Amino acid sequence: MIWATPMLAGLVAAIAVPSLVILYFLKLRRIPREVSSTLLWKKAIQDLQANAPFQRLRRNLLLFLQLIILGLILLALAQPRSTATASAGRKLVILIDRSASMRAVDGETARSTPITRLEVAKERAIRLVEGLASPSLFEEADKADEAMVIAFDRSAEIVSQFTSDKQSLINAINGIVQTDGPSTIEEAYRLAQSQRPNRVFIDTGPTGEGTDPVEIEGIKGGDAYFFHLFSDGKISDLDVVRADEDVAEAPSFEYHAVGDASSVSVGLTALRAERDYEDPTKLSVFVGVQSTDPNPRSVDAELLVGGAVVSVRPVVLEGAEVDEQTGTREASSGGVVFELNEPDGVVVGVRLATGFGEADLDVLDTDNRGTLIVPPAKQSTVALVTTGSLFLQEALRGLSISDLQIMTPAQYETMREAGDAGAIDLFVFDRTMPKAGDGGVVFDPGRYLVVGDVYTGPGGVVDQGDGPGTQIINWRRTHPLLRDLTLDAVVIGKSRTIEIPEGSELVSLAETTEGPAIVEMSTGDVRAVMVGFDPAFSNWPFDVSFVVFLASAVDYLGTQVGVDVDVNARQITPGFVLADRVPTDAGNIRVKLPDGSMSGEVIAAPDGRIVYGPIRETGVYSVQWNGSAGASDVKDDGKVLRFYAANLLDAPESDLGTSEVLDLSNRVVSASGQGEITRLKEWWPWLLIGALGVMMFEWWIYNRKVYL
Repeated sequence: MIWATPMLAGLVAAIAVPSLVILYFLKLRRIPREVSSTLLWKKAIQDLQANAPFQRLRRNLLLFLQLIILGLILLALAQPRSTATASAGRKLVILIDRSASMRAVDGETARSTPITRLEVAKERAIRLVEGLASPSLFEEADKADEAMVIAFDRSAEIVSQFTSDKQSLINAINGIVQTDGPSTIEEAYRLAQSQRPNRVFIDTGPTGEGTDPVEIEGIKGGDAYFFHLFSDGKISDLDVVRADEDVAEAPSFEYHAVGDASSVSVGLTALRAERDYEDPTKLSVFVGVQSTDPNPRSVDAELLVGGAVVSVRPVVLEGAEVDEQTGTREASSGGVVFELNEPDGVVVGVRLATGFGEADLDVLDTDNRGTLIVPPAKQSTVALVTTGSLFLQEALRGLSISDLQIMTPAQYETMREAGDAGAIDLFVFDRTMPKAGDGGVVFDPGRYLVVGDVYTGPGGVVDQGDGPGTQIINWRRTHPLLRDLTLDAVVIGKSRTIEIPEGSELVSLAETTEGPAIVEMSTGDVRAVMVGFDPAFSNWPFDVSFVVFLASAVDYLGTQVGVDVDVNARQITPGFVLADRVPTDAGNIRVKLPDGSMSGEVIAAPDGRIVYGPIRETGVYSVQWNGSAGASDVKDDGKVLRFYAANLLDAPESDLGTSEVLDLSNRVVSASGQGEITRLKEWWPWLLIGALGVMMFEWWIYNRKVYL
């Protein structure tokens, strides 16, 4: 129990209580009268005795009741509050997780049907807001609690700035919308910390008696923050959070766990489609499945083409391994591969089900389905521009290519001037580069593989000349060019020292001890991969990885028949943005969302680059515009359509067991109980009601004495 205004109540009590008691000692002044009757003299004497001052105070029920009324009013003036929280004036940061796992429908509820974890989190956050300390009625110096609300998944946004207006905070919490993105807390934590003032107090003067606020970059001052996290704990980067020191015995970081720790799930964690290299009409769809159920599970993976089920394959999953000491579960995994003949571009869907057409596997449906956008089958036309290279010619001749043309740099320039270069899907330049054309343009719109040379023009690399012998020490194993390769055995006798300028859009795909070795450039309608060193001065042509690299380059640059969720622009992870390039003449660009609604107009950059998002939900998106179409775009009713698929495919997010503890960077935080949110209880209204009740009883007693 705490008292908001005890001094005010004490001051009023010091005046009111003695005044009430004195009223029962006061002598009534009466007018003297002469009477002749002895009887009347007797009555007059009794009257004087009854009103004599300073007589012994008799027991009086009315006085007792009046003292009770006054006491209740005085207690109400002191504003008693029962709460387990710290004193008023705190700054609370309410963090609400809205990621995909919070869509699970295992939230506790008194209703007949369960609700999502996000709904439970919002209800509990509202209870916290309702319990915030309000301003004192009589003392303006007492500050109210202030709270800020931040909703987060992979990204974060402040839905309410610091305010003591409870209704505004409640409206902000109710307005938080569920997403299907993964959960990371770094951006939310940085947003909260950014609200702290960059001001600290330093001593001024020889005695240090005064203080002046001084702004120091990187140092945060101001009042202490009390963080309240409402989540199921499935957050991958908790080590970025550093809790403040506890203030006035109140924890600076509280974790309100939402959901059931025993919940299990089965979900998709990998989805990829690839066409056969020899016969691109053969399409393989790879499906990866995860289970956190300690018991073995068997589920059906259904393949849908055009919305219709065309194949069903069983997936048998072993039981997840459970650590008996910590209770954590190591998920089991399995998978299946679908094979079908599909030469055309197609939208392929995969759905997990328990069989007999039932799609409900667990309390989360988002990770039980996925979609792929597969481009049409194609074999590329490749042109090798060289002055003579045995390695490249023989390696390219052994690949599955519809047409291989070998030409000199002069012949390429003649084709370029004639405007016939558009018929070639991929140009491979051997130790040479195209000449700068009109306006200094080196690469015309198209796809290029440059071996033994680099582009150093605007937006290119910085070439510092020949370097010493070296070897490849690192490469991007998830990139479609390099995911099937092992390059640590490649030894380079004569390297080339190149640098990627800061802020450049170039991407290093492989590194040596001297810097980038393979670089990718993607600008406008141009995509080029450049191998900075000459393979002739290395052992690479004698390693199988060289042929595999060329085959992957033809697939990635020339045909683009491989579909991978990590790198292909048509596959998007919720929480990221949809970024692509459309033809430069595209107009009235809009995005159609999975629910059928349309976005506002998207403005393209001069080079055709568009950005939309972040993407909030899984499903199929389409970008629509008026203008020319690309090779894999669809024309429909005068508009051009380009499709994209957003899938969760996140193993940690599919693990639905609520975490009971959080490992922050400086402490371990245990989950608060589901019913432990303390609401601030104001008792003064009840005290006033009690005083009114006693007053009515006192009035009744008084009237009985008067009229009886």
